[in-house]
Amino acid sequence: MFGSLRIYNYRLYASGQIISLVGVWMQRVAQDWLVLELSDGSPVALGFAASLQFLPVLLLSMWGGVLADRMDKRKLLLWLESALGVCALALGVLDVTGVVELWHVYLLCLLLGAFSAVETPVRQSFVVEMVGRDQLTNAVAINSMMFNGARIVGPAIAGVTIVAIGTGWVFLANAVSFIGVVGGVWLMRTSQLLRSDPVPRQKGQLWSALRYVRGRPDLVTVMLLVFFIATFGMNFYMTLAILARNVFGGDADAYGLLSTLIAVGTLAGATLAARRKTPRLSVFIGSGIVFGVLEIISGMMPTMLLTGLMMIPVGIAMMTFNTTANATVQLAVEPEMRGRVMGIYMLVFLGGNPVGGPLMGWLGEINGRAPIIIGGAVSMVVTLTAWVVLTRRGVIAKPRLRRQQRDAVVESEETVDAAA
Repeated sequence: MFGSLRIYNYRLYASGQIISLVGVWMQRVAQDWLVLELSDGSPVALGFAASLQFLPVLLLSMWGGVLADRMDKRKLLLWLESALGVCALALGVLDVTGVVELWHVYLLCLLLGAFSAVETPVRQSFVVEMVGRDQLTNAVAINSMMFNGARIVGPAIAGVTIVAIGTGWVFLANAVSFIGVVGGVWLMRTSQLLRSDPVPRQKGQLWSALRYVRGRPDLVTVMLLVFFIATFGMNFYMTLAILARNVFGGDADAYGLLSTLIAVGTLAGATLAARRKTPRLSVFIGSGIVFGVLEIISGMMPTMLLTGLMMIPVGIAMMTFNTTANATVQLAVEPEMRGRVMGIYMLVFLGGNPVGGPLMGWLGEINGRAPIIIGGAVSMVVTLTAWVVLTRRGVIAKPRLRRQQRDAVVESEETVDAAA
């Protein structure tokens, strides 16, 4: 389950990343809560802040992938992680000194989004250089385990800290946590990195990546489903805050609790994914359908406790979907295209939030439960549609055909044994 951690460079990366991710999750909770405080609890303001943070993905994530293919990914990560830490430091200083205003948060959301849009495809495509193709699926799952382990610890710490001393100190703590990931990348043994040759700079590299994806029906299917489910079904940074404050009348610690419980589920889902050696399309489709159904049910729960408990299976299904999609895309592409294709992948994964965030915020103004229920319905419908289309085209075998194939294999083996 933890095979990639035997690799020295990946151990360094993972050690620094887990420290930084705790800080990142603390900041996410604190930032959402600060926006609600400064806007008198407006879901629209929260949705607008989310859209500003994700808007740069539309413009920069694919170019981040181009840079990842052209340049030294390790050096790029050092600069980009440092820039993210500076943004957290600026927001913390503004908040602690008492001069922070809503437009300050909006501006820093935009800057954070710009750096993250470039950093994400670089970081995603750097994983294979640390561990190689054989350990890539395992490393992607361990990355998700770290991400969701931090998702359990970070929001819980943030909820208590916000109530005790305010949001500003949470931002400052996140700024300090970036020392971990920058230090881990800095100390790597560059001679042990499995680097692919940099792609020479030339015109049309971005368009060539788009044409490459368009010519691959498997990649198109994965990316379309990721776009719809991520845009409408995975807005938990906003929907849980609305449920905690506006539906159940809770405080920051209630939001932290709901975030922690969904993280328990996503951590369990990532742990299960680490046991799978290769991603399967049937698992990808099935987890998308299950995720949509469970999300609808969670939005109908009458109490916060029941909603929180439902977040655990929701998180398992969501993480199974995400890890399978990520590993499928990375293993399906050529090394010289990986950075650009991952840039496209992150665009579809995060790029819908500028639309989904305000839309779900508007629905939250009408009814606090509507965003999560409608998001689940959209996820279920689009995945079912994809399953029907793929089954008719023969990409996914029908249940009866799968049984016939298994029977044929068994019969063949029995024939071979008899002949022997």
